[in-house]
Amino acid sequence: MQASVPTMAPSVDIQLFRTVMASLASGVSIVTTLDKDDAPRGLTCSAVCSVSVDPPLVLASVSNLSGTLQAVLDRAAFSVNILGSQGQTASQLFASGAQDKFERVRWSPGPATGTPLLQVTVGHAECELHDAVEAGDHTLLIGRVVGGGSAEERFPLTYWRGGYARLLPNAA
Repeated sequence: MQASVPTMAPSVDIQLFRTVMASLASGVSIVTTLDKDDAPRGLTCSAVCSVSVDPPLVLASVSNLSGTLQAVLDRAAFSVNILGSQGQTASQLFASGAQDKFERVRWSPGPATGTPLLQVTVGHAECELHDAVEAGDHTLLIGRVVGGGSAEERFPLTYWRGGYARLLPNAA
């Protein structure tokens, strides 16, 4: 079911939109996959969330200009690597246009999908592509989680108002 609401007011300008959305702290993830030649591909993504428990679905919002997007669509599988507090360098690397990203981080193929799992994570989800929905200048990748894990002793990396932050354990 898709709701359609008539637009009465103009959209806010891009700068205001970015400022408003920067107020939302988010986790930092790296979405990874393998291309047609089995070469690893990946990008930094802060727009990741759970969608459903039954079936277990997650969503990652990826720019339509990303080369990784086509690789995910071709492979029909991807992993969401949720970065731990030590992952800032990896986040910046995968947000860049560097060609040798996977030569500069430690990773291994996931047991469920073969897609790259990074070593600097607090958790990961291996996904089979459930659906891909174009939404403006991004595509929403919805993945059915077929594998995963977490490192309970680590804390997540977050992104807020244009900078990185680290969560600390609750002292209470």
